[in-house]
Amino acid sequence: MQRFKCIVTYDGTLFAGYQVQPGKRTVQGELERALKKIHKGEDIRVTASGRTDAGVHARGQVIHFDSPLNIPIEKWEIALNSLLPDDVVIIGTETVSDDFHVRFDAKGKEYRYFVHRSSRRDPFNRHYAYQYPYTINTDAIRQAAAYLIGTHDFTSFCSAKTEVEDKVRELQEIDVLEEGNMLIFRFRGSGFLYNMVRILTGTLLEVGSGERAPDSMPSVLKEKNRSAAGKTAPPQGLYLWKVFYKNFGKNS
Repeated sequence: MQRFKCIVTYDGTLFAGYQVQPGKRTVQGELERALKKIHKGEDIRVTASGRTDAGVHARGQVIHFDSPLNIPIEKWEIALNSLLPDDVVIIGTETVSDDFHVRFDAKGKEYRYFVHRSSRRDPFNRHYAYQYPYTINTDAIRQAAAYLIGTHDFTSFCSAKTEVEDKVRELQEIDVLEEGNMLIFRFRGSGFLYNMVRILTGTLLEVGSGERAPDSMPSVLKEKNRSAAGKTAPPQGLYLWKVFYKNFGKNS
């Protein structure tokens, strides 16, 4: 058996999420269906660096799987992409050691959230960015973001539905990039809680629109209560951008 690591990019619009769900179309389901065809009906389990929700996209999701087939490494990407639907694409494949694990060996992740600043709806962006019609003060957002950098208990920025008990995480970087009418939040951290990026984004947008003061972030963290933070931003603006396994920092 050989273990393979793949980078996967996908448009999450028509998926019920990454993880397999009975009777629903999922990214994992499509990947495992393609592998089953390559392996002549044998079920091959795929493991991912993490889940994404319905409507969430990925530029750099990472998966691994084990295979007994002696297929040259350069042929795997071609074989898989020939069997995958148009909204899922393998963009890199390599062999890894048997003890490599895409989730447990990950050193950090980068997520990006796209906000379309316009009072007019854009039909071409509706599945790929959050249309936000209000004036945004990006300086206030940057001031608020500075309070969130570092190691904190992010209970206030986590879905109340999560079963994870330890909600301490390290955020290494929050950038706010501006490209025309598009505002892009970039989050890098050692790990993220369920809905954490979407809640952080929703809260920072409230700061940007003047509903919250930038210096209110320490008290929101201290509350350790989901109701203390802002709204959960919708899924279509969120992208799992990159998963880090070696170097992890601002320049990686």
